[in-house]
Amino acid sequence: MGRKDIMPESASRQIAEGVREDEFGAKDYTLDVTLRDDYMSRPLWVAPDGHIFLETFSPVYKHAHDFLIAIAEPVSRPEHMHEYKLTAYSLYAAVSVGLQTKDIVEYLRRLSKTTIPDGIVEFINLCTISYGKVKLVLKHNRYFVESPFAEVIQKLLKDPEIQNCRLRRDADTEADDGLIVSSKDNKASDSKAADGTDGAAAKEGEDLSKVPDDIANYYEKMERDDDDADDTKIVSFEVNQSEIENLQKRCIQLEYPLLAEYDFKNDTLNPDINMDLRPTAFLRPYQEKSLRKMFGNGRARSGVIVLPCGAGKSLVGVTACCTVKKRCLVLCNSAVSVEQWKTQVIISCLRN
Repeated sequence: MGRKDIMPESASRQIAEGVREDEFGAKDYTLDVTLRDDYMSRPLWVAPDGHIFLETFSPVYKHAHDFLIAIAEPVSRPEHMHEYKLTAYSLYAAVSVGLQTKDIVEYLRRLSKTTIPDGIVEFINLCTISYGKVKLVLKHNRYFVESPFAEVIQKLLKDPEIQNCRLRRDADTEADDGLIVSSKDNKASDSKAADGTDGAAAKEGEDLSKVPDDIANYYEKMERDDDDADDTKIVSFEVNQSEIENLQKRCIQLEYPLLAEYDFKNDTLNPDINMDLRPTAFLRPYQEKSLRKMFGNGRARSGVIVLPCGAGKSLVGVTACCTVKKRCLVLCNSAVSVEQWKTQVIISCLRN
């Protein structure tokens, strides 16, 4: 399998890094950006080369840190100043957890001490314009390609290779064009792990009186957009399970990589397992946050949760199992790891 089979062409996009330097070798951005009048209350600089510098002593640090972790890759994080870099992959990850292109650009603008360079806005638009618009959903042991954008589904179905992957059998639920039209309730509750996360973050947070209103309000808007959204019209078509790999490769080539999801809330074919977290199992705020990225609207998203050693990855995994309440396969690379997982399940779970 070649490189272009597993990643879209847009992943190779780079931000132009031709930046002027002064006589001492320092980078000069004065002609690319303009300092804002209220720069003292803003926590970060966005450089034309995609590097972002965050003040850790800013009253807005908590808001900005959470946002940058979602959209950029950390480069270095000393005590007083953190450096991040925007990449195509980091922006893909941001879109995969629900951030919209306009929200990324707008919130970055509100956090920045300067105007946002045009090249950065263009890079964000190019990297996120098609990603996250199409999903491969497993529900009732069947695979569906779905999207709220009917024109995207129609565009995909015009491709002969994707047409060969399609499976038709529910004539009663299909529209005149052969597509399945349904409504998705965005107000579904997903897990106990998500409950109280906002409160935990507030305990950790800064003095909210020092946070500019436009930043605080927009941060809250992005946090609650999924909960407050109205029902969404979803267009989908079923695909042949044996053609999943070919479908994924072709969608990548068409610049519409598929986000994989499992509709566990509505899965009545696979038996539920009656298991819950013990009341003594305490999730730290960062563990709750990682689980909120994994679950949304009664579905589990595919992806990778990365935590350092000793940060409680096993508890995050066990909580995910308790949320899905289905049989789960845990892959370990040693017998010691198997015993650790077994112990964590016994300690953290109530099973009937």
